[in-house]
Amino acid sequence: MIRAALVAASMMMVLPMVAQKQFTLEDLNFGGTNYRNMIPQNRSLRWWGDQLVRVAADTCWTVNLKNGKEKVFFTRAQVNKWMGGDTVRSLMGITFPYADQSLVALGTVGKVQMVDFKAKKQVWSQNRGEEQAAEWNKESRAVAFVKGDNLYVTDGAGQTRQLTTDGSRDIVYGQAVHRNEFGIMGGLFWNPAGTRLAFYRMDQSMVTDYPLIDVPEMDDTTRYIATPAPEKYPMAGQTSHKVTVGIYDLATGQTTYLQAGDPTDRYFTNIAWNPDGDMVYMMELNRDQNDCRLVSYDAATGRRIAELYRETHDKYVEPQTPIVFLPWDKNSFIMQSQKDGYNHLYLFTDGKQVKQLTRGNWVVMDMLGFDEKGHNIFFTANAENPIQKNVYRVNVDGGTMARVDEGGRGWHDAALSASGKWLIDSYQEPDVPRNIAIVNTTDGKAVRYFTAPDPWQGYTVPEYRCGSIKADDGVTDLYYRMVMPVGFDPNKKYPTVVYVYGGPHAHNVDARWHYCSRSWETYMAQRGYLLYIMDNRGSENRGRDFEQATFRQLGQVEMRDQMQGVNFLRTLQYVDTARIGVHGWSFGGFMTISLMTNYPDVFKVGVAGGPVIDWKWYEVMYGERYMDTPQTNPDGYKKTSLINKAADLKGRLQLIIGLNDPTVVPQHAYSFLKACIAAGTQPDFYVYPGQGHNMRGHQSVHLHERITRYFDDYLK
Repeated sequence: MIRAALVAASMMMVLPMVAQKQFTLEDLNFGGTNYRNMIPQNRSLRWWGDQLVRVAADTCWTVNLKNGKEKVFFTRAQVNKWMGGDTVRSLMGITFPYADQSLVALGTVGKVQMVDFKAKKQVWSQNRGEEQAAEWNKESRAVAFVKGDNLYVTDGAGQTRQLTTDGSRDIVYGQAVHRNEFGIMGGLFWNPAGTRLAFYRMDQSMVTDYPLIDVPEMDDTTRYIATPAPEKYPMAGQTSHKVTVGIYDLATGQTTYLQAGDPTDRYFTNIAWNPDGDMVYMMELNRDQNDCRLVSYDAATGRRIAELYRETHDKYVEPQTPIVFLPWDKNSFIMQSQKDGYNHLYLFTDGKQVKQLTRGNWVVMDMLGFDEKGHNIFFTANAENPIQKNVYRVNVDGGTMARVDEGGRGWHDAALSASGKWLIDSYQEPDVPRNIAIVNTTDGKAVRYFTAPDPWQGYTVPEYRCGSIKADDGVTDLYYRMVMPVGFDPNKKYPTVVYVYGGPHAHNVDARWHYCSRSWETYMAQRGYLLYIMDNRGSENRGRDFEQATFRQLGQVEMRDQMQGVNFLRTLQYVDTARIGVHGWSFGGFMTISLMTNYPDVFKVGVAGGPVIDWKWYEVMYGERYMDTPQTNPDGYKKTSLINKAADLKGRLQLIIGLNDPTVVPQHAYSFLKACIAAGTQPDFYVYPGQGHNMRGHQSVHLHERITRYFDDYLK
């Protein structure tokens, strides 16, 4: 495949400035009262086999795949009539679990129910309550759930069994473990037939409690006292939790645990089942995270069967996705790996690697599904351009690869029909709020189904630019976005804010609408600021070496790359180099303070939200992957610690945290403040009581107004 030309530094998009209205944070912030009216319109779509269905709160429509025309399918009023009086409040959560049956699954208060929309009657119902976690299987119609910290299973006939009795804060069942690292988002895994359930059991009794507190809401008549709300938080180098994997057999009612050996200092990830449902597969990773093995187990006995694959690296190996079996060959599966430097697809048959299906200096992002008849796999990747995401298919037999989305630009998300013959392609381009196309994957023909209007029509909109510069190594391309001040005049000089994240598993710049600009940037541009955002080495979607350049020295390579961006800004006559600010959250908060204290004469003002201050206070899985332990990498921890940089603070810095942050615990900010007091430097501090790592709801509007005011007060 011939790669498209990289985005040039001169590439830009100009929107017409004929509007009269001005944005407010109520328009632009996700917690704002008018935000829903200011984001590009979308369509909620579901596949029923190869039939496309559009879903709204009160009505569902079938969509003609050849011309995009819609026809009413059924309404909420009809469904309620068919259910004989049970009230469905909205159709938005419905699913069509069976490609070949006229059944729709939907939720009512305390129940999950199934309606046959052809027979026009309810055919199945299952009681549900308040649950900490739940997973339903469409074949057996059994649901596994966690309630009161213990694990239960209700079968398709409605019989409920309690599987555990020792669940607690210390013993966690059926929920995500390893603090959601390694792609773990849940802890319940049914086999395909729904006859056996794999589940996580995490013993964290040995993990240190971090002393968070709950601050209650206050009123004028009652005095409430804050109560302890400790968080199990294993910090880098400390004792971590122990995870085991149980298998519950629905037929026998028995539970067996996988014989994976001592779980001390090991991570169990990416659980998968074979098509027959009698074997479990799991990625097993050592605590150093540099030795990963794919292992199979007998589900009936828990016996370890074989090690199918092993991957090692001198820095780290990071499994993110479980294996997926081919629907036409139950002896073959697909595995994803970065072992050649980029995430790609590999075919295994009879437990042995057969071939690499995709290759190139680009990244496979997501697998979408299969075309069983044609033996094709569909996936998304950035093979056209590092800041794009497109949809492709690769043939398992011949290895041929082709792009199958509508148009070559932009950022494409897709959903595949049951047979793989049809694809919904929902995408944005820098100047396109959203298009949705129906694509025939056999012949590549696309029908435009929906074109979203510009929700910002009638407003004064800034200019968004995108380009690339070289990293500090002089070789690697780094992509940036600039949001120009409203009414931009190249003969004026503007205060400039560098917005930064810079950490793993995230990026800021891509080919979505406005180059993926955060709405706050538009708000600031309206107030006369220039915004600059760049993805440094260490961020995602650029391959293993790009990501691992920061190993054992978080913040160092990233700062040097960001300073290359500052050097670029210095070449622009309209940037006021005496008025450069910086802002970021979480890893970006760490980067903000790092930049302000390592380059105190460059950055005049900074706002650091939820900042990591010293990586020895961060959690085990993430912290040790990128930094090793404080015991094995003392120089790296010392070099990256911001405690030692408190005396170097020169500009105006505001720290903002949530009082109940369980991710970057408050000790980080408090310790930096203490160090600044000792050093005689003067940061400002603001806290949101009762909030976690991010501010929820309308408090986010308050937060961004506070950030804006700080720059207005000290940079503008």
